[in-house]
Amino acid sequence: MSPAARSERRRRAETGRTASTLERLRRRLAASDVGEEQALFRAIAQQVTHRRLEWDLSQQELADLCGTTQSAIARIERGARPPRIDTLLRIARALDCALAVELRPRTTGRIVDDQGKERSE
Repeated sequence: MSPAARSERRRRAETGRTASTLERLRRRLAASDVGEEQALFRAIAQQVTHRRLEWDLSQQELADLCGTTQSAIARIERGARPPRIDTLLRIARALDCALAVELRPRTTGRIVDDQGKERSE
């Protein structure tokens, strides 16, 4: 089998695995009470996976471009844990994307600590 045929076969197999994995993840998350943080991690996961597949890269190839491991890319794509900002920056560069992080005021006007408890000013 030629290298091009092997590459195409691997891409198709990975695309199918990724699509079915993402679908299982979507069903599982839809069935649970997903908090704001998990929703953010899930959105990041979907964007990274979508862009990687657009560029026809395997997780290993993206990891090599970013200077990280395939397992780190897999964790990000599962949305299981918060990715580090420096890792996201390297992924964005590798996928020819800009990384936008913004803080938007909430409509409540309340100040809360990291435990979700309201603080007085």
